[in-house]
Amino acid sequence: MSVEALLPRSGRSVEEAINGLLASLMENGVVDAVLVPMELPSGQNVTQALIRDRSKLQSAVPVSPVMPVNSATVVSNLTVDQGKGKLGVVLRSCEARALVELVKLKQASLENVVVISVDCPGSYTVADYASMTGSMGGGAPKAHRFMEKALQGDTLAWDGHGLRPACQMCDRPAAEFGDVRIGFFGLTSKDALSVELSDEIAAVGLEKLGLAEGKAEGRAAVVDQLVKQREQARDAAFAEVRAASGSPAGLLSYFSACLTCHNCSVSCPICYCKQCVFTTATFEHSSSQYMRRAERKGALRMPGDTVLYQLTRMNHMVTSCVGCGQCESGCPSRIPLAAIFRSVGQKVQAIYDYVPGRSLEEPPPVTTFREKELSFVSR
Repeated sequence: MSVEALLPRSGRSVEEAINGLLASLMENGVVDAVLVPMELPSGQNVTQALIRDRSKLQSAVPVSPVMPVNSATVVSNLTVDQGKGKLGVVLRSCEARALVELVKLKQASLENVVVISVDCPGSYTVADYASMTGSMGGGAPKAHRFMEKALQGDTLAWDGHGLRPACQMCDRPAAEFGDVRIGFFGLTSKDALSVELSDEIAAVGLEKLGLAEGKAEGRAAVVDQLVKQREQARDAAFAEVRAASGSPAGLLSYFSACLTCHNCSVSCPICYCKQCVFTTATFEHSSSQYMRRAERKGALRMPGDTVLYQLTRMNHMVTSCVGCGQCESGCPSRIPLAAIFRSVGQKVQAIYDYVPGRSLEEPPPVTTFREKELSFVSR
């Protein structure tokens, strides 16, 4: 069960209003610390910060237009050993879904964790964001400078820069999981924000948390409009990938630029193995092995095993891929990994009727045995 409420703006920006709520949660002992994006002193980037001093929330940007990391990875590091203290974590929709998957894979814990999810209009690449801040005279573009368009579900093209490809085709941008869910889609610049609270947090008292009774109107229509727009972009990207990778040669062409730098797996919140087989001696071939393979084939691509690496990684995490696009953001060769992995994930997840991040009670397909699972294969 949840309690619907309103977060009054009172002349504040969206980010200032949310920061006020975060401060109230700390002041009333709901959380001892908050993990939230914070502007760096340079103003040209944002980093995740663990805040214990409420006054530091003035620099927080809970609806940051840049996403250097998927915060679920940070939450995993903070909670996997179930450390002491009540932790509030501010997550955009893909981060919350990734955290759900990590909890189910026993790589994170929600013990003493309050998940605070927010509507997400999307994000720019780190490089684009730095360029944008520079073009604005060096001053950091506070999140509220992007909110006017974001409130109505705009795709936020800004100064020639578009959102990251993964964000352009994100079909689940609304806050949908968490103990506190904050929505702003469909609201005007003066409207109070929509807030849904778990019964436990609501019991603290709405007035103490700076909230008011009520329900925001107009959000559902804008969310539906945005989802349809994103679905069109998603379907177009998937169609392009499937048409180009329908043969071994086509698949090879996509991954031909892979440097096996492993940035994609390092950036991916679902790739959690402490020791990846591709960083072990298994793939440290001797020079004589390379020569024999080159002699047998006539020519040998160097570095080798790039396609095997990508396919193995896909096999390991595709059922839990939440489409955050961190893999593509970390790729120096700009391989369209978000569209590739999500297009494959869409089909694999449909086979199992599984939606990553949908529910904590729904075990990932690869971790359980079901007697009648995939029975159609044997027909």
